[in-house]
Amino acid sequence: MTSTTAVIHGEGLGKRYRRGLQVDGGLRHSLEAFLRSPVASLRRKKEETFWALKDVSLEVHEGEVLGLIGRNGAGKTTLLKILSRITRPTAGWAEIHGRVGSLLEVGTGFHPELTGRENAFLSGAILGMSKREIERKFDEIVAFAELEKFIDTPVKHYSSGMYVRLAFAVAAHLEPEILLVDEVLAVGDINFQKKCLGKMGDVARAGRTVVLVSHQLNQIRRLCQRVVWIDDGSIRQDGPTHEVVSAYESAMSRGDRNGGQAERGKGSKARFVRWEIADSGGGIRKC
Repeated sequence: MTSTTAVIHGEGLGKRYRRGLQVDGGLRHSLEAFLRSPVASLRRKKEETFWALKDVSLEVHEGEVLGLIGRNGAGKTTLLKILSRITRPTAGWAEIHGRVGSLLEVGTGFHPELTGRENAFLSGAILGMSKREIERKFDEIVAFAELEKFIDTPVKHYSSGMYVRLAFAVAAHLEPEILLVDEVLAVGDINFQKKCLGKMGDVARAGRTVVLVSHQLNQIRRLCQRVVWIDDGSIRQDGPTHEVVSAYESAMSRGDRNGGQAERGKGSKARFVRWEIADSGGGIRKC
């Protein structure tokens, strides 16, 4: 950590979503339901909700490279969306001090009808950069993305790999003070992933802040000084990279979840937890 200044501060962050809402079947469906049960049809259907994120508080300091790990659906991407101002929290608040560049998912941030060139300038303008600043970085962005032949093509015609290459190049080269990166780098080929890791390392060494979500724990070990493990919408562990990653790997190998409750998925193997022998006198010896 190069500074004690907190550039990201979140307190009691929570995000609630609705699910299980029935789609309106139209007038005929409503009339049939009313004739079958007039009282029940007039009752308002109860909305089922769930918390994707619950009471998450954290600080990220200037120049720090923070890794976010956890199972699919644990809440990592929801947290990044709140920090990047894409999603408003249901509870809590977050302060961000600095210009944010985010790469959260394929399709976020670019307009499909605009060309790669136009989207690069648009992204820079959103970050608060002048046209001259963007022009100074533009050739470097295009070379990094390896899209010289397609830079004036509308991005709706790009493959997912081409899209990610350009999106990452723009996010990393337009000098954001805080870089938020989700698992989208998995879309690129292995050589481009290495380039991205190298670039994120350069960004971090320049004193900027990086928050990285990845299921590739070797990437986390290589880049991050600190890791936050998110489980079921809450922070389960926060600390030095080697400690948190080791604890996470141990829990995953045990099928552990939520502090020790075993989770058995499809295809998982059975294991003995305890066995007993009952003798003829009715006594039980535990083993």
